[in-house]
Amino acid sequence: MPTLKDCRIVFMGTPEFAVATLDKLVLEGCNIVGVITAPDKPAGRGMQLSQSAVKKYAVEHGLHVLQPIKLKDPVFIDELKSLNADVQIVVAFRMLPEMVWNMPPMGTINLHGSVLPKYRGAAPINWAIINGETETGVTTFKLKHEIDTGDVLMQEIIPITDSMKAGELHDIMKEIGANLIHQTLEQYCSNTLMPKPQIQLSQTAMDEIPSAPKLHTDTSRIDWNLPAKKIFNLIRGLSPYPAAFTQLDGKLLKIYKASYVNTEPNLSPGEYKTDGKSFLQFAAADGWVNILELQLEGKKRMEVDAFLRGHRFK
Repeated sequence: MPTLKDCRIVFMGTPEFAVATLDKLVLEGCNIVGVITAPDKPAGRGMQLSQSAVKKYAVEHGLHVLQPIKLKDPVFIDELKSLNADVQIVVAFRMLPEMVWNMPPMGTINLHGSVLPKYRGAAPINWAIINGETETGVTTFKLKHEIDTGDVLMQEIIPITDSMKAGELHDIMKEIGANLIHQTLEQYCSNTLMPKPQIQLSQTAMDEIPSAPKLHTDTSRIDWNLPAKKIFNLIRGLSPYPAAFTQLDGKLLKIYKASYVNTEPNLSPGEYKTDGKSFLQFAAADGWVNILELQLEGKKRMEVDAFLRGHRFK
């Protein structure tokens, strides 16, 4: 196997989360022979073509960029082969066909935002917080057919504080993940790191392991019949995006920050009370959820006191 200095690397990623890893590899002097990212897409009011965060970084650093619409396109496959990569690194990209992930001799390494096999799926950061976990982590592993099931290379644990939101965990994880990818490559390219199969469990045990499915609208809708702590975890697990939401006087209300108290409410779940100046509370099953940062439909995101100064309740 080549040393890391000699290793020809193709990097695949799209969002800002992936940029941290690409930047780490560039700063460490790794040989990035190609960057694969999403095609430019129309965005904004003017529908101008918008580049992915990874493409912007790659262009600024003079890296060779490919933006295939279809990953099985023969033209793209030929271009990818011509890069003659030893290994491919995937961070926050789409599903790869076998002809792509199995192409380089050293395979394809993926960075996942959990300690596999826990939280396999598209939204591991969000679900770890929604489920009230006190720790999560990052895993580097080799891709294979089934999603997030490949042999593990390295893992690192990340604590989750009681008030941490998904956006905060995202920013911590992207830096730790970037370092873990670099450490993984250093050892893997020097043949001192051997992939290990993920923990083998019975089907019953696997069914009990939490997963991380894609977030949908129903995921974000607050059910005020739940305990206050569960609602609090949902709010911080979806902040800042896509944000938990409810209704306030017939309008959509997104909630970005909250706290909770387990004081028996004297209102029905979903009803609210406010002094019109400093607090807005919604009743849950066993307590109150205090809204601290919000965005009402048609308004800007703001702190609750600023919102209350300008809002007239029905």
